[in-house]
Amino acid sequence: MNTTEAARPPLPPFTHVTASQKVRMAEDGWNGRNPGKVALAYTIDSQWRNRAEFPVGREQIIEFLTRKWATEHEYRLIKELWAFAGNHIAVRFAYEWHNDNNEWFRSYGNENWEFDQNGLMQRRYASINDLPITESERKFHWPLGRRPDDHPGLIDLGF
Repeated sequence: MNTTEAARPPLPPFTHVTASQKVRMAEDGWNGRNPGKVALAYTIDSQWRNRAEFPVGREQIIEFLTRKWATEHEYRLIKELWAFAGNHIAVRFAYEWHNDNNEWFRSYGNENWEFDQNGLMQRRYASINDLPITESERKFHWPLGRRPDDHPGLIDLGF
């Protein structure tokens, strides 16, 4: 990794408070749907597993996210802290989106994250399942972008 990169606090080792902050920052970034900006939270040589794709490095992360958000319309995501230790964080998440045919989905999953000393994510392993839903079954109704602080989280929504 390039050690001249700026730190991205909070830094490991994580506490409950700082791990929760890191999770919310990641959620906010992904809800912003800007691949170049999101990629800056990862090391230059970050390794991912996302379903059956294995992007390595920021360039491949940007390509992956660009493809993702070109097909997952009205994307809204909620992430919640599941566990943490040292420089590792586990999260669970759900997001809602629709495809070009206006078919809606709620995608559920878990992620395991590993951070370097500068607070950049060097490994991200995601397991995701898609559930077809009707538009009337949607639960995430905030305007596109950052989830409002008063919007219920996954536990509050019964997920």
